[in-house]
Amino acid sequence: MIIYGVALLSICTLLGVLIGDLLGAAIGVKANVGGVGFAMLLLLFVSEHLKGRGRFVQQSSQGVAFWTAMYIPIVVAMAAQQNVLGAIKGGPMALIAGALATVVCFALIPVIDRIGRPKPQLAEQQPSGQHRPGETA
Repeated sequence: MIIYGVALLSICTLLGVLIGDLLGAAIGVKANVGGVGFAMLLLLFVSEHLKGRGRFVQQSSQGVAFWTAMYIPIVVAMAAQQNVLGAIKGGPMALIAGALATVVCFALIPVIDRIGRPKPQLAEQQPSGQHRPGETA
């Protein structure tokens, strides 16, 4: 079952890299733009969707948890390959894009938070004149 979690992670990674490459090509950059971020968002949404349907068991989560522990070293290694100094010298577009991405991410936090919460149950309406046991009128 752990292998299913790893398989889900790898599918999300491949799709994220594909989306990042397509986005880079669309804006005229010869690089992957946000592929790892898209992969993590896909993993978050798909795993929560599967958990809600009861199709993503705890053992599958262990496969994802293993690679989650590896996430920060992978991102650090990917960032080490980027030419940050060249991007900053190239103009303000890199700074604007970074600031805009940060603002969008902060704006999406409440949306993502709402997705993971269970929907509140409405209390059953009691017909007038009837009280629950232990209630006083």
